[in-house]
Amino acid sequence: MTTVQVDPGVCGFTTKVEAVSEDQEEVKITVKTGCESVRKMMEELGDTFDAFELCLTKPGHGPLFEYAGEHFPIHAACPVIAGIIKCAEVECKLALPKDAQIKFI
Repeated sequence: MTTVQVDPGVCGFTTKVEAVSEDQEEVKITVKTGCESVRKMMEELGDTFDAFELCLTKPGHGPLFEYAGEHFPIHAACPVIAGIIKCAEVECKLALPKDAQIKFI
C-alpha cells in the first residue's frame, strides 16, 4: 500500500490517499478528504482504475481530470488530483516515491 497526504493550501481540505495494487495494472484508491467535490468524484467514478489509463496520459487527461473538467468548480491549481495520481503511480511502480511541493518564496 502507498499512502500520501495532500495539503492543498488555503482551502484547508487536507486529503489522504491510499493506493493498493496487486498486479501493478489495476489500482484501488481510497480518498479521505473534506472537499465535497473530490469526495463526490470518487463516489461517482468508483475506487478501481486501470493504472495506465489513470497515470500514463497527457497532462489534464485521464478519468479524474475529465471528471473534474465537467463537474468541479473553477479551481485549476488544486493539487489533489495530481496527488491521487502520484500515489497510484508509485503503488504501480510507474514512478519512484519522492515528495513534490509548491513552495512560495
